[in-house]
Amino acid sequence: MSKTVHEVDLCVIGAGSAGLSVAYGASHLGRSVVLFEREDMGGDCLNTGCVPSKALIKAAKVAHDRRHGSEYGIAPVEPDIDFKAVKAHVQGVIDQIAPVDSVERYEGFGVTVITEDARFEDEKTIVSDSHIVRAKRIVVAAGSRASAPPIPGLADVPYLTNESIFQVSTLPKHLLIIGSGPIGLEMGQSFRRLGSKVTIVDIAEPLGRSDPEHAKTLIEALKSEGVEFRAPVKTKKVSKTARTFKIEFEDGEAITGSHLLVAAGRAPNVDGLDLEKGGVKYDRSGIQTDEALRTSNPRVYAAGDIAAGKGGLTHAAGFHAGALIKNLYFMPPGLGGMFAKATTNRMPAVIYTQPELGNIGAGHNDAAKTLHFDFEENDRSIAERDTVGGLKLYLDAKGKVIGASCLGSQAGEIINTVSLAMAGKLKLSQISGMISPYPTRTEVVKRTASSNFTEAIFGPKARALAGFWAKFQ
Repeated sequence: MSKTVHEVDLCVIGAGSAGLSVAYGASHLGRSVVLFEREDMGGDCLNTGCVPSKALIKAAKVAHDRRHGSEYGIAPVEPDIDFKAVKAHVQGVIDQIAPVDSVERYEGFGVTVITEDARFEDEKTIVSDSHIVRAKRIVVAAGSRASAPPIPGLADVPYLTNESIFQVSTLPKHLLIIGSGPIGLEMGQSFRRLGSKVTIVDIAEPLGRSDPEHAKTLIEALKSEGVEFRAPVKTKKVSKTARTFKIEFEDGEAITGSHLLVAAGRAPNVDGLDLEKGGVKYDRSGIQTDEALRTSNPRVYAAGDIAAGKGGLTHAAGFHAGALIKNLYFMPPGLGGMFAKATTNRMPAVIYTQPELGNIGAGHNDAAKTLHFDFEENDRSIAERDTVGGLKLYLDAKGKVIGASCLGSQAGEIINTVSLAMAGKLKLSQISGMISPYPTRTEVVKRTASSNFTEAIFGPKARALAGFWAKFQ
């Protein structure tokens, strides 16, 4: 069978966050675009990641709130969990968003969407079972997949990942989770709130790279809800009987559960792309790129999770797409001029547990000075009886904000404000000068920045100066 040949400006492999955004931008600039996607449009985020997990988190929060109304004068009740209906809610959210990422919508933009596996034939040609695409530029945005640690026996059991956890037919009686990263913590708290017993296992201390105080408070919050932790611990073996998963530890102890979720990292989807034929260098961390996302083949770029050391977050993929559109059509790096960098030291990240944990930029170890303001001093938090956590701003030796950590309800929204301040290179005096509506939790950003000037405004020198001028009034 002969193949259909396409001669286009741009070929994109992968219709996740990065690939869709690049295809959208290029097509709206009048460029001819072919987009390959072998699975579902929208990628991991829409179908098995960000969207379904947040929908599940919301359902779990509703159940949790019904159990804890007494301090507000509301009689607590044990909710009746209809897990089938919970799953329908999650799928309904996916279905509502899916048309935005659909084949039909992108074809309406003039993009040729091909739902087949794509691979390199040579340095400028991409092929699939029925198509040949020769493109001036190629963007590889094939994403990543769940990976599993090298634990003996794990490869021989039918464990769940983020790609399959939302398809379980019944609510797990006892969910075992390997990995205490964002997925493990979010799913652990959610399934516990829905009625599952949950045990999280990890070889390392949970949240080891986060602010120590905030990390400890979050883990203690999950423990208070009944989530059990075995971390740090060394796992010896994983096995399964007809109905039970078993995790054995090197200390001789063991635990059993009805379901096993592996949430211990991601691996780039480099297999099957024939990157060698395209002259594209890669390793186990992904495709190697420069700051403009160019690969070893100057006509090929990589974006999103598959770009080694630069991906891992949906909004990072979107950031990459924006840089790529600039570099492809407005300031090409190959011309020797300025180009848009796809690297940044201010990429925010949020763990959507309750309390949420958000961070951006440098951590506590890199700070010359740390400013903090706790929610227990925030009137909105007090009114809602939700005073766990607070905001920390990390400063360099010159007083510049280089990072932040926020723990508490709406931490992800609050980190947005810090991200804007860092993007605009605002000084602490400018941040403290913003007018924040009262009462809001986001007011902690202003209050934290203002704390840097407390001594200057109200200290002995300031009091002496105020006293001096008072004599002339």
